[in-house]
Amino acid sequence: MLREATGISYNSTQTSAPTPRALALKMKLPIYQIDAFADAPFRGNPAAVCPLENWLPDSLLQSIAEENNLSETAFYVGHGAHYSLRWFTPAKEVDLCGHATLAAAHVVFGRNPDLAQITFESRSGPLHVAREEGLLTLDFPAQARKRCDIPDSLAKALGRRPLECFRSMDYLAVFSTESDIAGLTPDFRLLKTLDLRGVIVTAPGSASDFVSRFFAPNYGIDEDPVTGSAHCALAPYWAQRLGKSTLSARQLSKRTGTLRCRVEGERVFISGQTVPYMEGTIRVEG
Repeated sequence: MLREATGISYNSTQTSAPTPRALALKMKLPIYQIDAFADAPFRGNPAAVCPLENWLPDSLLQSIAEENNLSETAFYVGHGAHYSLRWFTPAKEVDLCGHATLAAAHVVFGRNPDLAQITFESRSGPLHVAREEGLLTLDFPAQARKRCDIPDSLAKALGRRPLECFRSMDYLAVFSTESDIAGLTPDFRLLKTLDLRGVIVTAPGSASDFVSRFFAPNYGIDEDPVTGSAHCALAPYWAQRLGKSTLSARQLSKRTGTLRCRVEGERVFISGQTVPYMEGTIRVEG
């Protein structure tokens, strides 16, 4: 698939790319590690970010993501306020990732301090990120959801039957209380048998409008610390249920993360802080 945006070509796949071992490589690439949706180090969700001058073979991008062994590694190509962006888990490329987009924006804004907004072209279309009140705000597409029967394998994998269940990019399983969400101990092998990207579990929050957790073992991520893209389904659900368009959210992973969400029509605005952790150089020789 080829997309054009602001003069940037986005090539989503290169099926004939050789493996890294088949390439005569000698290169150095910058790499940053950023904690996204974090208010302090070691909180939120860590993402690696690699700015590139040109796209490298998909197999090499995947190998770098596997070596980083973080839930996501973001790669971008572009300049000024317009970029092409891709995301890789240690196992495969994904269509949408919120926290790694926030991390990539942190790096771009750091290199271009006069910018107020940037645009990333992606598999999910153009994604905008703006500076707002000391936060970075993602402008993402809302995810439509459809109520569905609760799969027996889902309830069994979670160890508790949700009150209701929806399908979007992921399963969205709704529970009664925050303690229900915190107490889940999923069977990840059984979750792997489900047909969607992952499973979002959610409930009303005690100190926020809602809480959630996210499981995606099919993508090499048993539990993601903080998942921006999941809030493209979560925010519209809770906005409709609570009758409000601006919401506070917490993801109850071990690291925890805080997000501010705003729903406007078919768009979801997801805001959070970023904390830089590491900056270095990838050396590839072979």
